[in-house]
Amino acid sequence: MLACLSYICWNRPHVVLSGDKPRNQATMAHDGDATAVPLLLSSAEPDATPGAPRRNMYAFACATLASMTTILMGYNLALMSGAQLFIREDLGLTDGEVEVLTGSMNVFMLVSILVAGWAADLLGRRGTLMLANAFLMAGAIAMSLGGSYAELMAARFVTSVGAGFSRVIAPVYNAEISPASSRGVLSSLLDIFINVGIMLSYVSNYAFAGMPAHLGWRVMFAAGAIPPVFLAAAVHFMPESPRWLAMRGRHGEACAVLMRTSDTQAEVELRLEEIKQAAGAPHPGGGGGGGAGGVWRKLLVQPSTSVRRILTCVFGLQFFQHAVGIEAILLYTPLVLKKAGMPSNGAVLVATIAVGVVKTLFILVGTLFSDRLGRRPLLLASTAGVAVTQTLLALILCVGGATSALSAAACLAAVLALVAAYSVGLGPVVLTYSTEIMPLQLRAQGTSLGTAVNRLTSGVVSMTFISLAGAVTMPGCFFLYGGVAVAGCAFMYVKLPETRGRSLENMERCSLPMPSDHDIGHVLHWGCLKFSHLTVHLLVVDCRMTIIPWSSWPFVSLGVTFAT
Repeated sequence: MLACLSYICWNRPHVVLSGDKPRNQATMAHDGDATAVPLLLSSAEPDATPGAPRRNMYAFACATLASMTTILMGYNLALMSGAQLFIREDLGLTDGEVEVLTGSMNVFMLVSILVAGWAADLLGRRGTLMLANAFLMAGAIAMSLGGSYAELMAARFVTSVGAGFSRVIAPVYNAEISPASSRGVLSSLLDIFINVGIMLSYVSNYAFAGMPAHLGWRVMFAAGAIPPVFLAAAVHFMPESPRWLAMRGRHGEACAVLMRTSDTQAEVELRLEEIKQAAGAPHPGGGGGGGAGGVWRKLLVQPSTSVRRILTCVFGLQFFQHAVGIEAILLYTPLVLKKAGMPSNGAVLVATIAVGVVKTLFILVGTLFSDRLGRRPLLLASTAGVAVTQTLLALILCVGGATSALSAAACLAAVLALVAAYSVGLGPVVLTYSTEIMPLQLRAQGTSLGTAVNRLTSGVVSMTFISLAGAVTMPGCFFLYGGVAVAGCAFMYVKLPETRGRSLENMERCSLPMPSDHDIGHVLHWGCLKFSHLTVHLLVVDCRMTIIPWSSWPFVSLGVTFAT
């Protein structure tokens, strides 16, 4: 953090007083047809500048600081994984209360997520990130002082306000500050730091587990009150988003920031002209009107054809990112491992640290390949891997009914494989894709809506896992999640175009033929058949129909038919 802050302060941009310069008319592509707005370019029409431009370290430093504000979101979300063991003992909470307390943050975040876009347009991206750190600090202090279930829920709500702001605005800022050549890497930094927070929470669980039950979990949460102070101070020195400055008519300041965050001078001129056009022109098909009311009307009431297609992509991605059940793994790894026969709290907490390390390492892999392989291949490979590993985890839990060291080791290996498969695509790429595909005028509020879908799905998964596992067995849960992953893979195959290498302003002017409903149904049907055939084949080979409890069979079928 200190290195990034020093670099930003040393290279802080100076304002260019001429708001109308520079301009490069020869390179601009004007879109005069407002009736047909295609979605994305074909792969044969890249808009990247030829050659190999230098990597921009100033943009990297800015994106890193913005992404670091999400460390506390990951920390507070996953800290309950181990803290719940001690909170239950200290305050005498029931299973239902622990379940709600653990997952409530995802639901509470909906409030701040839905207003984050408005706040970012009013206060700026940088000001909203500073506000997020203030709420995160206050929530951590309140959580550490809570003495009852009601007080903990209130503290969880305060924390969720800051987490919601950072979850929405950090990816918007990263996408808007980044040059097209490295936008995938810089936008993916967000997920890296969320997982750094998750990994730190696992370490905190283990480090303070030896303290008295009434004190250990409080220290875990209190430790999260210190970083926001330094992060808020660091964010103050970051430049504002050039696209937000252009929306406010501050073109000279926007040009000064672009000169620091672009790869070449030609890119500065092109980006500034495109930003000014995107900020000043009404969105096709969206009607007139400005301000927050006009933006919401363009998104929900009178969206154009291109906006409807974009929202389908964004909402679908945000839904499947958590509907595949990753939240059940991150928050309830101790329960899953104890179900498989891992004996002690200490061993379980060490295993959760391994989960955090693997998740972070494979997110780095996905981040590095995001701009090389593209978003779409990583998403497809990741979702298919999640479907396979969820099914494998369910089968291991069924076979290991009599808990043993071998079944515990196999379960841990399956969990690590699941987390690795998720982290190379679904983890880091969804945020990048969802943010960059949104039009400039709709980006903040559109990202808020997508994040609301994401957090609502995450909340449903996290707040129902214990109850669902009690009703249909834990293997039944993972079979269900595997079926959802099959549906997600089919959706991404037929709906998502590639966005790698495009400028943000070019996204909505580019074209790609969209598949018909018949194509979508065919792919879904094929995926479901393959998933059901795999499950039946595994059962027949084992020659024991008792491998899966009969109570789980309806949910195996539900997981398969859900995709249809």
